[in-house]
Amino acid sequence: MLKKSQAPIAIILLGPPGSGKGTQAKRLSQDYYIPHISTGDLFREHMIAQTPLGQKIKEFMQSGLLVPDDLVMEMLFDRLARPDCLNGYLLDGTPRTLVQADELAHRQDPHTVVLVLCLEVPDEEIIKRARGRLVCRQCGVIYNRDISPTIHENKCDNCGGGVYRRPDDEPEVVRKRLEVYHEQTKPLIQYYDHKGLLTIFDGKQPPDVVHAELRRYIDSRL
Repeated sequence: MLKKSQAPIAIILLGPPGSGKGTQAKRLSQDYYIPHISTGDLFREHMIAQTPLGQKIKEFMQSGLLVPDDLVMEMLFDRLARPDCLNGYLLDGTPRTLVQADELAHRQDPHTVVLVLCLEVPDEEIIKRARGRLVCRQCGVIYNRDISPTIHENKCDNCGGGVYRRPDDEPEVVRKRLEVYHEQTKPLIQYYDHKGLLTIFDGKQPPDVVHAELRRYIDSRL
């Protein structure tokens, strides 16, 4: 979809792990012809390419430490400088801290249309979804026994590979991840709400319904 104005658009997706951010990010990226930028993907890209940034990131991750804000933002701005971000971008997993949010706001084009979209899903619903989640070993497509099952049991509809349940989808692991999310993200939600940039969406709804609501809102702001 082409924008009505020439101002770049920055979509920041917030929401707990398992809320459907990844699914919506991919769809919105295609809808608005802007790149979907995930912190995890950037980490992997730099480590695989063995860039100086990637080597520093690897050292922190192998030590079990969080990657410092300055390295995360250096990596992010390196990505945002590429030509495909000229008309905008969609961030998934960044910013994670108030320091990162302030740095992003400071260095963004002042004409950028910033939309912070938060998918709200109760913790128990997240845990329920995780119990049913299945991932293809070959192509990585995600299914859910209850919401979006495979056509043939234990086989990926996309490539025919086997599907499995990840260890980090166990309830006790998911609860811990949710604790970390609430601790890290609550200040960000307050930060963007105070700036008048935050809009909350009901992430419990079917993915197509959530997508339609996100599209309507984004279109109304362009």
